[in-house]
Amino acid sequence: VLLVESGGGLVQAGGSLRLTCVASGGMFSQWNMGWFRQAPGQEQEFVSAIDWSSSSTYYAESVRGRFTISRDNAKNHVYLQLDSLKPEDTAVYYCGADRAEGLRVGVRYYDYWGQGTQVTVSS
Repeated sequence: VLLVESGGGLVQAGGSLRLTCVASGGMFSQWNMGWFRQAPGQEQEFVSAIDWSSSSTYYAESVRGRFTISRDNAKNHVYLQLDSLKPEDTAVYYCGADRAEGLRVGVRYYDYWGQGTQVTVSS
């Protein structure tokens, strides 16, 4: 299984980015998918998750109302739209795949991970 993130970059505060995660080598349409981030010197933290059918989503309080998760099972893609970005959103963003049922926010529950994409928000 391979997960590859893209779409990160440098953006000014208030700007937007769209992150994409492409999955290959597994049953993407059966997995719940999540986005996590890790800022320098900090632990990896949950950002958002979406279930396999797109019927349920969940967001960390810090990003609710600004970020939107979605997926396209036909393309094996999961997306994270980042709007109204703040400097504190600066981090490496990772996508993860959870093969179990139910949306979960713990890093330890995710079975596969991408290599991450850097998001930097300038003030």
